[in-house]
Amino acid sequence: MTKPPGHKQSSAGAGKGRDDGEEAGRGGRERLSVCSKLCYAVGGAPYQITGCALGFFLQIYLLDVAQVDAFYASIILFAGRVWDAITDPMVGFFISKTPWTRFGRLMPWIMVSTPFAIISYFLIWFVPDISTGQVMWYLVFYCAFQTLVTCFHVPYSALTMFISREQSERDSATAYRMTVEVLGTVLGTAIQGQIVGKVDTPCIQSPFFFSLTNSSVAMEELNMTHDTESLTDTRNAYMIAAGVIVGLYVLCALILVLGVKERRESSELQSDEPVSFLQGLKLVMNHGPYIKLIAGFLFTSLAFMLLEGNFALFCTYTLGFRNEFQNILLAIMLSATLTIPLWQWFLTRFGKKTAVYVGISSAIPFLITVVLVDSNLFVTYVVAVAAGVSVAAAFLLPWSMLPDVVDDFKLQHPSSHGHEAIFFSFYVFFTKFTAGVSLGISTLSLDFAGYQTRGCSQPDQVNFTLKMLVSAVPVGLILLSLLLFKLYPIDEEKRRKNKKALQDLREESNSSSESDNTELASIV
Repeated sequence: MTKPPGHKQSSAGAGKGRDDGEEAGRGGRERLSVCSKLCYAVGGAPYQITGCALGFFLQIYLLDVAQVDAFYASIILFAGRVWDAITDPMVGFFISKTPWTRFGRLMPWIMVSTPFAIISYFLIWFVPDISTGQVMWYLVFYCAFQTLVTCFHVPYSALTMFISREQSERDSATAYRMTVEVLGTVLGTAIQGQIVGKVDTPCIQSPFFFSLTNSSVAMEELNMTHDTESLTDTRNAYMIAAGVIVGLYVLCALILVLGVKERRESSELQSDEPVSFLQGLKLVMNHGPYIKLIAGFLFTSLAFMLLEGNFALFCTYTLGFRNEFQNILLAIMLSATLTIPLWQWFLTRFGKKTAVYVGISSAIPFLITVVLVDSNLFVTYVVAVAAGVSVAAAFLLPWSMLPDVVDDFKLQHPSSHGHEAIFFSFYVFFTKFTAGVSLGISTLSLDFAGYQTRGCSQPDQVNFTLKMLVSAVPVGLILLSLLLFKLYPIDEEKRRKNKKALQDLREESNSSSESDNTELASIV
């Protein structure tokens, strides 16, 4: 690979190379400033703010505000999520082929995708005044936004490997990022929930129709005679919330681009040419620790996605807290935000695998309690706060453990580099794909159970289905994930050995580069 121009200087260039080597390598640690970590962390907020708003509210918005039939709503949610999953490896591929620019290799993706993403996001929450094609409207703009936000988030996730060579600094930056991202979920929940919650969305009290065999048809006929303008305030509230979230998206993107420097040398050990994407993909997918890690978090993510996607309906109909569900969601996210530092301390004190077992399993008793105890607002808030502790662990641990897998891969394949985006994008691909399948099936199951659009209450079959979707199924998935984590081989001892070996390899690479520069300067 061609050396940078500075390497062809004489003694001054060689001196500069030695200074850089001393700063990044020999003896001293390469530290990131708190400002750099904060600017990096802020970049994770847009994905979480928009994702949380969509995850908690899109299903109930499509069913009760846009009045899309439950069957078509399931198609929109399923297709959008699956398309979102497909775009992750596609974007990872194109990133691996992107040349370095003066802004870096990842930053241009973030800058270009942002304006188009905010337009698509806003139009998701707009109810078009068209008699036909409404389903296609939401499907197109939902898929478009998922594509564009992927063009933001995949390079942002891979940026973890390009901000520092030090594993401890990356872990610290990841903790900052996870804190801000969970804060982003709080903002997404608060903005969307509080603005929309201030408006009283009218429901239709029609217990007579619940006893009909073809109740969904009867409800549709009733909706056609009902004054649709009663939903105008609710629809306006959703658009106002979308406008606020769009403003935050732009602000966070600007802070990331202006405050973080993408360091080309941070993830490269030597100057060999990278192998092709397909070769790299084959190497990555054959890396045992990576497969075992994503398998475990696959089921964990699936459990929390089911909980997220159906919790608003569960609170509204099964628990009967129509006017409180947005506050209950906010309690979960606030609890998660406040306990992120606790889990960061825990994983450094007791190890990441122990943190996985304790953090993920702590949600199980509370998921069981919320469906077994009679509807009680105080108990529901207690359960929400306790569940938030587990949500924090589920947010922090995957992104803290993925860099360890990347480092392990580099030690086993020292001549192969430039595949960081593949690791991160395929992890997101698998979680999103399964989440799309589960969300589509869960919405479809509500349709089969007899979900009543805009009903003030739901049939017993719907309430039972919601209990299964927010308790029994997530608990089973969490238990399965804990069994899979037993197979994950990188414990604290292995991680320390990898860190030492990687540091030795980098110092050797720096020494070799320094010798080459000195020899070149002598020749010149």
